[in-house]
Amino acid sequence: MRLEAKQQIAEDLHDRFARSAIIVLTDYKGLDVTAMNNLRRKLREADIEYQVVKNTLLVRAAEDTAVAVIKDHFKGPSAVALSYEDPVAPAKVLTQFAKDNDKLEIKAGVLNGKVLDVQAIKALATLPLREVLLAQFLSTLNAVPTSFVRAMAEIPRSLL
Repeated sequence: MRLEAKQQIAEDLHDRFARSAIIVLTDYKGLDVTAMNNLRRKLREADIEYQVVKNTLLVRAAEDTAVAVIKDHFKGPSAVALSYEDPVAPAKVLTQFAKDNDKLEIKAGVLNGKVLDVQAIKALATLPLREVLLAQFLSTLNAVPTSFVRAMAEIPRSLL
């Protein structure tokens, strides 16, 4: 690969690292083509980018971004999963795929500049989807005024 092409890939990856909400680093060694295609399809359905990148390009792209904190994990075959909106989605998809296919290894992740180890990524995968959390929050907010109105309506009813 020519030097200009490598620089372009590193710059593009640097921009995506800066914009992403979560980055999960994986080791794909041992996955066959069909398994890799299934993984990519599942990630694409969840609006997650997945790219296999050389470690030297990862190091260069990670400079001056939050991803720089996991430079030590850029060893062996590496692929990154990037999500720009939902930080839970990559953890869910990758954790489920790793359960089904033991060849995929989750190395580490970065969320808001903090390093996530494998256990933290698995814990993140157990969280409900963003929409479910918002629905639970709204139902909690709605419960207080509803209970107040019921209590106020009970006063005239008890007088009768």
